[in-house]
Amino acid sequence: MSLLALTDTQISTWVATFMLPMFRIGAVLMTMPVFGTTLLPRRIRLYFTLAITFLVAPGLPPMPAVNALSLGGLLLIAEQIIIGALFGLALQLFFQAFVIAGQIVSTQMGMGFASMVDPANGVSAAVIGQFLTMLVTLLFLGMNGHLVVFEVLIESFTTLPVGSALLVNHFWEIAGKLGWVLGAALLLVLPAITALLVVNIAFGVMTRAAPQLNIFSIGFPMTLVLGLVIFWVSLGDILNQYQPLAVEALQLLRDLAQAR
Repeated sequence: MSLLALTDTQISTWVATFMLPMFRIGAVLMTMPVFGTTLLPRRIRLYFTLAITFLVAPGLPPMPAVNALSLGGLLLIAEQIIIGALFGLALQLFFQAFVIAGQIVSTQMGMGFASMVDPANGVSAAVIGQFLTMLVTLLFLGMNGHLVVFEVLIESFTTLPVGSALLVNHFWEIAGKLGWVLGAALLLVLPAITALLVVNIAFGVMTRAAPQLNIFSIGFPMTLVLGLVIFWVSLGDILNQYQPLAVEALQLLRDLAQAR
């Protein structure tokens, strides 16, 4: 009675078939918004990584047969982690544009002190920034943005094969595209900033016209109330502001993956 004999090449091929894609997929799930937040336990993210890997691995291009404990295997693992982390970073920048926009509006209307611990990132953030983050998260999931991310991720194994190091050649080009976040945040809050600036100018004129008027006791609550009204009015156009930024973020993701 003979036992099943497996060679080192066969074992290395099987390990590489599942291990290398798993690190790229896991890096994306650990760093991208929604799935990469502290609200989702690491064990659940690991289960998602294993499930997605076992589902997509049979349809992926052939992986190089390497020894997982060799230097070449460790370099391939590091390459997959870097590629996945860059994908997650591109999506994080999209979400952070709305966080920065909320911080700017909060400061202008006098709600910069109204901050609380963000459960998703574990840091202190303005309340309006957290509100925009939750709103964008619901829009992102409602419009199946996560499915587009997974589609680009799976396609990246064809456009960025394991061991090709194609991403390194375009690193500086990719880094130059990541500076649109601050500009996007400013465009989001430009109408609210302009309206609040007019309000502050009006209070300045009132102070000059009536010096005996206590501008601090009147101006602060009025600026706060008017700022909330302006923010509420600006939410009516949030979808038109979200769509071009989401398209640009997903296009950046496709550029990273060199996908179609």
